[in-house]
Order: sequence, then structure tokens, then C-alpha cells
Amino acid sequence: MFGKTSLRVATSTLLLALAPIGAFAKTYQHSMGSVEINEVPKRVVVLGYGSLDYVDALGVTPIGVPKTLLPTTLEKYKGDSVENTGSVKEVNFETLFTLKPDLIIAEARMATIYKDLKDIAPTYMFEIDTKDYWKTTQKHWRTLGEIFEKSDRADQLIKDVQGQIDTLHSKVAQHPPRALTVSNSGNSLAMFGEKSRFSFVYDEAGFAPSTSQNVKSVSGNHGNLISFEYIADAQPEVLLVLDREQAIGQSNGKAKALFDNDLVKSTPAAKNGRVMFIDPAAWYLTAGGYHSTQTMIKELNQVVVN
Repeated sequence: MFGKTSLRVATSTLLLALAPIGAFAKTYQHSMGSVEINEVPKRVVVLGYGSLDYVDALGVTPIGVPKTLLPTTLEKYKGDSVENTGSVKEVNFETLFTLKPDLIIAEARMATIYKDLKDIAPTYMFEIDTKDYWKTTQKHWRTLGEIFEKSDRADQLIKDVQGQIDTLHSKVAQHPPRALTVSNSGNSLAMFGEKSRFSFVYDEAGFAPSTSQNVKSVSGNHGNLISFEYIADAQPEVLLVLDREQAIGQSNGKAKALFDNDLVKSTPAAKNGRVMFIDPAAWYLTAGGYHSTQTMIKELNQVVVN
């Protein structure tokens, strides 16, 4: 005969065994809704490079990733052991179906097909708000750390990067340089302000914005369109240049030739060797990544006015 204690234990065990799958699932919120996770995902497909950069640092090995324009920091995934899902903008749905993932991690470039993705498998949107870069990045890092039961590792990665940010900010605070952040696409130039894809430069690092008082900019889809006259009038102490064509694989080094002109040379940034052609993969393709964020910090350290 069972005693009362034994009976309670047996009953609890039976109830656990009969509990429907998902009864103990946890729901995680993201920018396009929520995702319910029943257990630690084993078959993970990552469809963006920022999230891939992070889960790689977290210690998670995906079974499928996009391999078009794969950054050099992630070249380990070029091999045949990981399936190619296409590009960061276009997914190969046939491959995705075949992989039978139990979790898909997508990014903003896949937002238009989010509903299609979640019909295949639970989908988590790793979407970085570039206007509030570090806050949203930390949120994603912690969430994925919890999903993969690697919260301690996630906390350590955040602590590591936060320490680097604090050190950079302290250096910048001594003499905050006036910075102008621009990109080029062909011969077209665009500048980005404090609340843009370059918010990290101003919010976390503490650089001061540099703007022109006499030459106008024109609002555009990718920043405010400007001219080299705008740059010369703004007189930035630091000029950060993102070669967008290089980032998307359309050219390599064209920006350096384009910016080699007298108007740029008239700026304090050029005169003091503080024109930097920033890493296009880190700043454009892998937003929210562990290694890419450190690359951003390293580059900003190099142009701090001492």
C-alpha cells in the first residue's frame, strides 16, 4: 500500500507525464509578436549576420545560415557542415523546409516574410533598433541566452562589452570630438544624425554631432542627402564613412577615392588623420553582433581626440 506521501509523489509524476506538450512552454516577446519555446532548441536556423555573430559567441551552432556576403568574422560557416539558406534578404524556402528547424532566428531584412517563416517553425525576430542600439542589443542577448539556457554566458558577454563601452566613453568625455557620420552609395552621399543607424557613436561613445550651418541636406530613405560642400562647411573633427556599396558587395574601395578631394581635406578630421572608412560588415550587416559591436568600439577608440 502507498503511504500518503508516496501517493502524492506518484500522482504528481502521473500528471507530469500526462501534461500536454507546451504546458510548460515560455513565451518570449519580440518586435513582430511573440514566440513560444517548449524546450531548448536543437535545430536552429539563423537568417541574419548580427544574430549569427551573437549566437556564435553564445556557443550555439546553427544548422543553416545565409552565405551570401558572409562576413570574414563568420567564415567558419562557409563549410558544408552548415546548410546555405540564401542571402540575408532572400531565403531559400525549399532548404528551410528540408532542415526542419525547431527555431528560426530572423532579422529586419526578413520582416516581410515573417508570417511565412513562423508557419515553418517558431520564429524569433532579432531586430535591432539602431536609434537605441545598445539597449535593444542587450535585450536580445538576454532573451536568446534564456532561450538556449545560457543566461550566465549572455550576462558575461554583456558585461565584457559594457566594460569596453565605459572605457571608450570615459576617453571621449575628456574632449568630445565633433563627429560626422556619412555613407556613400556610388557618388551619392548621406549623413546620419544622433538618432540613426549611427546612434551608438553619440549615445554610447559620447561623440558630439557635427552639422553644417550653411549648406542644406535633403531628407532621403537612407539618411539625409548631402554634398561634399556640406562636409566642408560642417568642419568635423572626426569623419566616419560607411561604404554602402562595399557592404552589399557592389564595389571595394571606391569610397576612398571618392573622398580624396580638397573639400574633405579642408576639415580638421582630414588634417589630423581622423577620417575613418569604417568596417562595412560590422556597422551595416551585423548590427547587434558580439564581435561586430567590439569592432565598432575598437574603431571609435582609434579616432578619439587625445
